Amino acid sequence: MKKTVNINLAGTFFHIDEDAYGKLSRYLDAIKKSLSDPQGSDEIIRDIEARIAELFSEKIESNTQVISISELDEVIAVMGQPEDYSVDEEIFEDAPLNSGKRTTYNQLFRDIDNKFIAGVSSGLGHYFKIDAIWVRLIWIFLTLVTSGMFILIYILLWILIPAAITVSDKLKMNREAVNITNIEKKIKEGYETVADGIKNADYDKYGKKINKGASGFFETLGKIFKTIFKIFGKFFGVLMVIVGFATVISLIIALFTAGTLGIYKDGASMDYIHMANTSDAPIWLVSLLLLFAIGIPFLALAILGLKILIKNLRSMGWTAKVILIVLWLASLVGLAIIGIHQITEQAFDEEVITEHIIPVHAGETLHLAMRANSTYDTDINRHYGLTLKYNENDEQVIYSNDVRLIVRSSKDSIGKMLIERKAEGRSSLNAKQSAEAIDYDFTMENGKLILNGYLTSKAEEKFHDQEVEIILYLPEGVILNADKNTYSFHKNERYYNDILDNGMEGYNLLVEDDFLKCLDCPQEVIEELYDNDDDDGNVNIDIDNFKMNIDSKGVKIDLDGDGESEIKVKSYNLDGDLKEKIEEIKYDIQSDLEDN
Repeated sequence: MKKTVNINLAGTFFHIDEDAYGKLSRYLDAIKKSLSDPQGSDEIIRDIEARIAELFSEKIESNTQVISISELDEVIAVMGQPEDYSVDEEIFEDAPLNSGKRTTYNQLFRDIDNKFIAGVSSGLGHYFKIDAIWVRLIWIFLTLVTSGMFILIYILLWILIPAAITVSDKLKMNREAVNITNIEKKIKEGYETVADGIKNADYDKYGKKINKGASGFFETLGKIFKTIFKIFGKFFGVLMVIVGFATVISLIIALFTAGTLGIYKDGASMDYIHMANTSDAPIWLVSLLLLFAIGIPFLALAILGLKILIKNLRSMGWTAKVILIVLWLASLVGLAIIGIHQITEQAFDEEVITEHIIPVHAGETLHLAMRANSTYDTDINRHYGLTLKYNENDEQVIYSNDVRLIVRSSKDSIGKMLIERKAEGRSSLNAKQSAEAIDYDFTMENGKLILNGYLTSKAEEKFHDQEVEIILYLPEGVILNADKNTYSFHKNERYYNDILDNGMEGYNLLVEDDFLKCLDCPQEVIEELYDNDDDDGNVNIDIDNFKMNIDSKGVKIDLDGDGESEIKVKSYNLDGDLKEKIEEIKYDIQSDLEDN
């Protein structure tokens, strides 16, 4: 059994076997001896150790893995053998000798040695192989065009892009191999004086470079646009990472925690979810399926964004990919099944009708009003939708103000009322049972009919679009006085054939054949209610003691308004343009009345 040694290399701890440790020690000693110039040698050794530590980190899969001779040999092959180089002043005279295997990088850093603000532009110049001046000009242009938006992007890149501090970072930034030769060369370059730089400058070379730059302007312009698209790609990569991970985290908190672990289980929001969940699928299961169905695509989006930002990011293994795809497809299928079940709960509509005698006859007055229950709500207005309330026994019930009131005339001698309880369900029987479970009541005392302005159902019935429709049939000759609180409940469309229109509340209304005659309305109300022509072409005129009704059945005229001197013209020809003929009749009669 080989012994293992714990070493600290550039601040990172590694487990290395005894043979590999001996070889590594000999390797580093040989490098130290090969450095002929002591100037900067300590910094060279530190950067070499840092580079070796980085290569070790790439090769090990866990912190407990022991580095063997084979891993060390691979690292030495990248770094190069000390004996292969003459690492002295000759390294700067001619081309370097064979250095073994070399690895180049394309990594983005901020060049803080050539910075104006933070070195972002010069770093981008190294990354995209263009002069930093072009990058800075692009920043200025885009900042002006976007009214300063790119200042925020610059700050974001300043935060996200690391600075090139070590020699290894600077070599990577310039796409140079990180090995002994280049590390020593880079450090020695740092000790050169400005005078040496000027002395050794190749002016002819720079002159040619300027001429080449002038002639290749359009080529550079194309590179600028390419760079812009790459920058936008990085920006969108950041957005993808933020949106992806934020969505996944939100789903875990909102769906997994609330639905699966039971937090907020007794809250009002969960009560509504349970009432709306007519499929009876467990809430934790629905939450888990939603987490997989929505979260997995957004997780993939976040990983894609990371790959745009980080070039050397390890790809997810095939096993993990297959598991995620299977989970995603299974969650979609599960949600589809639950959704179909949920939809089928509204597949059928059924109604249960009960008939009640309203003891009112011709010549009698019926007062009509709605009422509220202060246990649930004091508001008396019709509202669509269902909500949850607690009754006087602190039992949870489904509550709604979806009550429709319809008033029609009748040829019978006594009044009657039909109460239609309506609901939806997965079958006709299920819908009928939900309708029968609706609790609705009314009272009739001393000529006053009081209707509940609400309906209730037990909580276990769940939401099945429960509603109530009341049709009140009144004999001709009955006087109706509807309370103002009935306004919203009988606000109906024409096809309901409701003779009680909005605006008639609070007045005494005489029931006639499909018509309510106001007995005590002011003149302006009469004109508003009766002097009109509706979309069907019907006209009702009631001026002083004269009343006329024109519809598709013909013309009906009451000369004195008492209903006794009534003339019905059934044979009137209403063929052709009905609207135009009605308008002519209305105009002629009104003109004659005004003349007389």
